[in-house]
Amino acid sequence: MTGQNNMVFMGSLVTRGRAKAVVVATGRSTEMGKIASLLENVEAETTPLQKQLNKLSRDLSLACIGVCGMVTLGGIAGGRPLYDMLRIGPALAVGAIPEGLPAIVTIAMAFGVQRMVKRNAIVKRLPAVETLAYATVICSDKTGTLTTNEMTVTSVYTGRSFYEVDGTGFLPQGFFWQEGKKVNPGENGALGRTLVGCVLCNNAGLYQNSAVNSWEIQGDPTEGAMLVAAAKAGIYQNGLRCRRIQEVPFDPLKRLMAVVVEKEDQDRLVFVKGAPDEVLLLCGSACSGESEMFLDLKQRNEIAIANEKMTRDALRVVAVAFKYLVKKDTPYDEDELFHGLTFAGLLGMIDPPRPEVQAAVAKCQQAGIKVNMITGDHHNTAVAVAKKLAILNDGKVISGKEIEEMNQNQLEEQIDRIDVIYRASPLQKLKVVRAFKKKGYVVVMTGDGVNDAPAVKEADIGIAMGKAGTDVTREASCITLTDDSFTTIVAAVEEGRAIKSNIRKFIRYVLAGNLGEIAAVSSAALLNLPIPLEPGHILWINLVTEGIPALALGMEPPNPKGMNFPPSQPDESIFGEGLGRKIITRGLGIGTTTLGLFTGAYLLNPGNLPKAKTIAFANLVASQMFHVFDCRSRNKTDQDVISGQNRYLPPAVAISSGLLLGAVYIPGLRAALRTQPLGILDWGAILLSSGFLGRL
Repeated sequence: MTGQNNMVFMGSLVTRGRAKAVVVATGRSTEMGKIASLLENVEAETTPLQKQLNKLSRDLSLACIGVCGMVTLGGIAGGRPLYDMLRIGPALAVGAIPEGLPAIVTIAMAFGVQRMVKRNAIVKRLPAVETLAYATVICSDKTGTLTTNEMTVTSVYTGRSFYEVDGTGFLPQGFFWQEGKKVNPGENGALGRTLVGCVLCNNAGLYQNSAVNSWEIQGDPTEGAMLVAAAKAGIYQNGLRCRRIQEVPFDPLKRLMAVVVEKEDQDRLVFVKGAPDEVLLLCGSACSGESEMFLDLKQRNEIAIANEKMTRDALRVVAVAFKYLVKKDTPYDEDELFHGLTFAGLLGMIDPPRPEVQAAVAKCQQAGIKVNMITGDHHNTAVAVAKKLAILNDGKVISGKEIEEMNQNQLEEQIDRIDVIYRASPLQKLKVVRAFKKKGYVVVMTGDGVNDAPAVKEADIGIAMGKAGTDVTREASCITLTDDSFTTIVAAVEEGRAIKSNIRKFIRYVLAGNLGEIAAVSSAALLNLPIPLEPGHILWINLVTEGIPALALGMEPPNPKGMNFPPSQPDESIFGEGLGRKIITRGLGIGTTTLGLFTGAYLLNPGNLPKAKTIAFANLVASQMFHVFDCRSRNKTDQDVISGQNRYLPPAVAISSGLLLGAVYIPGLRAALRTQPLGILDWGAILLSSGFLGRL
């Protein structure tokens, strides 16, 4: 809609003036209607983890049915009692399937959501949390997300001199510098007059909000920035003791505003501010120190060059001029006010990047995530901010109009090389998101206005701004940021990776233990040995002792080095990155040591089969207690490292170990599970087997 100066759009507010208009669109044909239509055409998709878990469930079910069926039939064919095999077969099937997986996935996500709330991200749709782990591109708005959304004066030009102003935001603290030296604005006539004009020709207010310990602007952001700049020099409205006599409100056609004030000594002045080229046309002299000098062509060119330099640096430039007036009782006409002015100075301001965003962008790039800026702002402003944040490196900068002129295939061919898109409309943003998705990217899209809603909903993870966002955009999004900051998006991605990592740890832990059970039982059946486990043992392991440490794994805190690696591919198997190999290796190790201990105990004392089965049962549980700690560690193929202390895991292991001892020594449980008490030598063999041999 930018640039359509002859159109009035539904939802626009008319502040003044008269006009006759011809209605050219109604309902869904209006711009708001088109946005609503785009929202309806966006369909929800299954997340990568949901697809992986669905496939895992199918594969495990088929594998378990096949293996358990073979064990049952093999045992019957080998002459084992039909009753025993019909008991052990279903029990083995129950034990082999990780029935706790849905619960652990939900709990891991819930804990991640809780941590994200503490980091200023509110999750509306739970599946979006794990999708963040696969994010490969973040399409971010500029204003308020990458920047502070607080206009700040950074440069002042007066009488052939540039002054730099430090400090950011609305905090009225900072200094003025000229060529590396601190300057007192009160000792510089032109600079001082410029800042006085910033205060007097101004309708905004600067207030300290003691409730949240911050400074806030009421009114126009540009005028607010001028008030803050003056306040840094110690110039406030109250201290000037000037009374406003007359005001000429800002006229968007003339691009000027004027205020007439009367000082305590009865002198009257008019201060004018506005577009530099308009103000300069009204000036006949320029402020030079405490005096005024004729504004010749050379100096006019110097001011124009200074204005051009500020504009190239993506600064919004405002000029300030003044003139002494003859006192009279009637209002001044515009010819008296806008004629023969004295040029005071130029102020260059910008909505500065948030201080923490540059590090966050670098963190994304290190993690293999492309950051793309999509903004409605002008080319120069977008490029300046993108370069400062290192978003724009060797990539392309294109306009929304260029996006519109491309067909979808052309855009897909170029999308990898595009870093910045400026002057983008809702349909163009949606087109960009679809191009990224078609190229295989997992897209995070941020937005605040109603026009962002279609693209936010189309993205794999839509993120809305909590402070500046509209209700429509928040409704379309999966996540809302309470601080509107880009760094919170990065924190959310980090949490998403932690959740995915915790789910993989759980799968590694549970499936290795289940494989150990299947390996021990099936090997015994093939070798015509007694079955080393009772059905009750298998169910106790899977439903009681195994679940508590697995739950603790789901509460694992984020890995501090989790953003040092590129994201996984959405279509990659959940057993990728060597996870399948580790499960098989450890599972066979657990199964082999369990069968070995059982066989040794049985051969040493053939008359006490229940004790041999108890040793096998205890070895399986103990092996998993050691294995759960191994699941936290990094290795050559797993991207996870021990991420600090998991305060839930040691108590969980202690509880499971206590339950094992209860199953072995408490008479009631012993009778139900058919276990026998074990001696010190038995436990020594179990600890050696589970803690050392099974981990080789």
